[in-house]
Amino acid sequence: MSREFAIGDRVLLIDAKKRRYLITLKEGGEFHSHAGFVPHDTIIGTPEGATVRSTRNQGYLAVRPTLSDFVLKMPRGAQVIYPKDLGPILMLADIFPGARVLESGVGSGALSMAMLRAGAEIVGYELREDFAARATENVGSFLGESALARYRVELRDCYEGIDETDLDRVVLDLPEPWRVVPHAVEALHPGGILLAYTPSIVQVMQLREALESSPFDMPETVEVLNRTWHVEGMAVRPDHRMVAHTGFLTHARLLGG
Repeated sequence: MSREFAIGDRVLLIDAKKRRYLITLKEGGEFHSHAGFVPHDTIIGTPEGATVRSTRNQGYLAVRPTLSDFVLKMPRGAQVIYPKDLGPILMLADIFPGARVLESGVGSGALSMAMLRAGAEIVGYELREDFAARATENVGSFLGESALARYRVELRDCYEGIDETDLDRVVLDLPEPWRVVPHAVEALHPGGILLAYTPSIVQVMQLREALESSPFDMPETVEVLNRTWHVEGMAVRPDHRMVAHTGFLTHARLLGG
């Protein structure tokens, strides 16, 4: 890939106050803000890390967005799973290249993109057609056509059953994941992993109860807290604000007969 920005590339513009703006470069396009506008043509052909200036001389650092940047700035209809949870999900569910994954509740596609980038092959079940379309569009937009070849979203209710068999993983972002446990038992191969993201501890309790009375074992529930630090010379302290509770991650492994 060329290190210089080209038409069609996504660019993250960062101003002096660290505010971030995600744009897609178009011939003749313009990025407008309170500080004037930046013609896209002044960005096209420049290397990543360059500083571009608006018509009012506001400087913007131009870099390629990471997946984390894109997840936070991408078009979305549903609330996304935040980057602080996406990384742990990949580890707790042990997502690997070629893993056959059933994902239900695809939302805007944030988790789909993280698992696809890790090499998974995903079948998604989603109730809402607009969410399914948005997720597919976001996946193709950021990861490209090759990722779409490993991604299929069906308008299906996971509570009613799972058609796929011999799955490696079942990953859920649903209000009532305990209703999927019996279906996951039939869909996963022995040793397969179920993981559910749930905002409420009451949801966790009901899910854990369902897991206890199923062939799943080794259940664990974790919560990921993210605290940044202020580091400036000798002034070193935790930041006053942190990203605390977003959701609980519960995972378990299906045992053989």
